[in-house]
Amino acid sequence: MRSEKFQNEVDLKYKLYNSIFLTLPLDGIHKTGILIPILKEECSKGLEAGKSPVEIFEDFFEKQTFFKTEEEEFDFMFRVIHYIERQVVLLDAVEDAVFGKMNDLDGAGSLKALKSKIKQTGKWEDFKNDLEHFAVRVVLTAHPTQFYPSTVLAIINDLIKAIQKSDLLQIKLLLTQLGKTPFFKKERPTPYDEAKSLSWYLENIFYQSASDLYSELLKSEDFSNEKVGSVISFGFWPGGDRDGNPYVNTETTLKVAERLRYILFLNYYKDLRLLRRRLSFKGVYELIVNLEERVLTALNDSDKSAGISLAEITDCLNKIEKILVEQHDGFFLDLLRKFQNKVKLFGSHFANIDIRQDSRIIGKAFDVLCKSSTFLTNQIGDVSLESLFEVKGSVSYFKTEDKVSRDTISVFSTIKEIQERNGELACNRFIISNCQSSVDVARVYAMAKLCAWEDSLPLDIVPLFETIDDLSKADETMRELFENKVYYQHLVSRGKKQTIMLGFSDGTKDGGYFSANWSIYKAKENITRLAREKGIVVVFFDGRGGPPARGGGNTHKFYSSLGNNIENQEIQVTIQGQTISSKFGTKASAKYYQELLITAGLGNRLFEDQSKQFSTEDREIMEALSQYSLEEYQRFKSSDKFVPYLEKMSALKYYGEAKIGSRPSKRNASAELNFEDLRAIPFVGAWSQMKQNVPGFFGVGASIKRLKEEGRMQGCKSLYQNSLFFRTLVENSMQSISKSYFSLTQYMQKDEEFGEFWNWIYKEYQLSIDMLLEVSGQEEIMELSLELKDSIQLREEIVLPLICIQQFALMKIREMDLSGNTDQNKYNILQNLVIRSLYGNINASRNSA
Repeated sequence: MRSEKFQNEVDLKYKLYNSIFLTLPLDGIHKTGILIPILKEECSKGLEAGKSPVEIFEDFFEKQTFFKTEEEEFDFMFRVIHYIERQVVLLDAVEDAVFGKMNDLDGAGSLKALKSKIKQTGKWEDFKNDLEHFAVRVVLTAHPTQFYPSTVLAIINDLIKAIQKSDLLQIKLLLTQLGKTPFFKKERPTPYDEAKSLSWYLENIFYQSASDLYSELLKSEDFSNEKVGSVISFGFWPGGDRDGNPYVNTETTLKVAERLRYILFLNYYKDLRLLRRRLSFKGVYELIVNLEERVLTALNDSDKSAGISLAEITDCLNKIEKILVEQHDGFFLDLLRKFQNKVKLFGSHFANIDIRQDSRIIGKAFDVLCKSSTFLTNQIGDVSLESLFEVKGSVSYFKTEDKVSRDTISVFSTIKEIQERNGELACNRFIISNCQSSVDVARVYAMAKLCAWEDSLPLDIVPLFETIDDLSKADETMRELFENKVYYQHLVSRGKKQTIMLGFSDGTKDGGYFSANWSIYKAKENITRLAREKGIVVVFFDGRGGPPARGGGNTHKFYSSLGNNIENQEIQVTIQGQTISSKFGTKASAKYYQELLITAGLGNRLFEDQSKQFSTEDREIMEALSQYSLEEYQRFKSSDKFVPYLEKMSALKYYGEAKIGSRPSKRNASAELNFEDLRAIPFVGAWSQMKQNVPGFFGVGASIKRLKEEGRMQGCKSLYQNSLFFRTLVENSMQSISKSYFSLTQYMQKDEEFGEFWNWIYKEYQLSIDMLLEVSGQEEIMELSLELKDSIQLREEIVLPLICIQQFALMKIREMDLSGNTDQNKYNILQNLVIRSLYGNINASRNSA
């Protein structure tokens, strides 16, 4: 039973507009849309009755259609996918249109609520002091879980407005346009294509929503802009993230930096034109006109020699402000300050481009440098911390045929060039993926000094700890760095601040759900303790994905659950895939979710909460759950059926063929599928496509059951009652479970090779449901988040025919593989069905964070 609010605001409206959509002859065939509800019913009843997807479609084609050939049946399936992809978009638009009605924008988690609590508790001065240093950074990544081009994003925004106005004619026109607009290109996007696509959000969403939120934050009589930091900033990975993506190079990085600057100055120019219409006063108008012209020159500055610096823009605005206050009674001062806020937030760069590369690739590139320079020859094989930090000189020449090594060496001079053009904040972080030791950090330091900067180093080196083992020793790795005199002096020059990235996605892939989350939590505690001991501020940068299995789920609740044992001066988090469109697809939702992150962080700093601290008993229970779940997950992962099951029974290998993103689906180009080289996104995605969200629950049920058998169930229940952190883990795991649907793949029980393995997963799924309900005291999964559950349920209903088509195709492919059938044309069509069905299913999962 859907909640009344969801039914009235979302369900009924979606069904109304969907009834219009399904009657549109988008493919020139009138009956396709009309048949989809019938097919959905057949799929639902068939799966519940124990039929396989192949049996369901055989019955459907025989009873409901007049198709005479297999070619006609395949053609129909492709048309169904086409419609369902757009049904998902329609539901997105409906939910976005009623966002303000479905969410209490002034309730818990809002700035208004936080300010009220602050005033009631007398913490206003603490609040003002925190605003000098506290910051949230939202980092947009190019991970291939989102593929809407800017044309579709524009239609969605227009559709949202039409739905808000109940303009049926306009809605019909936009749905028709949507049906005829391609969702993706036949060619794989380049990294620059991805950057252009994501920069749409910066230009059309964040530019306004972030500045509105910042202005609201400062809306107080005793706030001073000078004493408040930027609070909100943005990071950007497209064009900078090289990890496993050989298509990203220095040319791409430079082009992306230039594009970000261009669209920012274009927005500045538009705002200045509007300001000029209001600030027509003596002494002010001339300054505004001059500033507008100089920004325009910067836009058209092809030789990069003219333009205007951030300092010049800021100085001019300050002069205008002074004249307005002293000579014109502050008239239109609020308009000017809104623009000043934008300049303060976005500078001359818009978003910070992060450079990321794998430690193994960096090591290989460093060896190239050593072989190319006489004074570095003795460094080959000598990877001691001291020798790397004491390397002197510069390298202007190196020789290698390896493009990736050449790029890794050249990227430091590229960073320097971007900083000179767009300011230091435009590109000043180097993230080391798969960081395993302090030497990995020292190597990057040495390369940066050799290749670009002989004196001070305007670069933050960010280790990324991902595996369970690396997380467990992360504090010792950082201790070695903090106690090195050269590196410590580098941190002093960077404001005694060290950013550390922690990877949820690969942590979950490596150790399972409970273990990954707890390992990251403990790593943060240990590093915080160490950093405070050394007088260094540590900033944790969380690599959180969309679904809970990749660290997603209720992100703001996660940050609200962290106590003061974990440093929280800043919140930095990656936003990727469908999470970008779902949480930040409109100005209203973007402002709301930025606000939640800000209040979660500030609330943690200002208010003590016992539910954010672990008692000795609760910590022991959490430790046991982590250890037991790790053991069960590793037993599962080490099965000789694990990798073959994903390879043969899921859509895993088709992620690489789906032209969603520029990055390959695995780090190693070898033909053999190797678990270690497998990326977290296709790994988690493959389970999601099968509706077996293993990374979000496997080991959860088994670990709780073991504690129950030890007579410690009451301890688990107490942990759930006492700890907001654990409650958030439980809720997010429930999300994963709610998106699982084992009836879809129950035919696998009969598979000779994998039947037993499927049953193992299914039993853990059932056990996890039982154990989570018992621990939480709930009677049904997601009982405390009914509206989110409703949204998930409606989305799963929409994509049901699509995932049945995917399983139908996978079954037929496996049948052909086992029989040795060589009908290559049919085989290719079936593979294309799998690939095409990936897209809608991915986007339907937008409510995963």
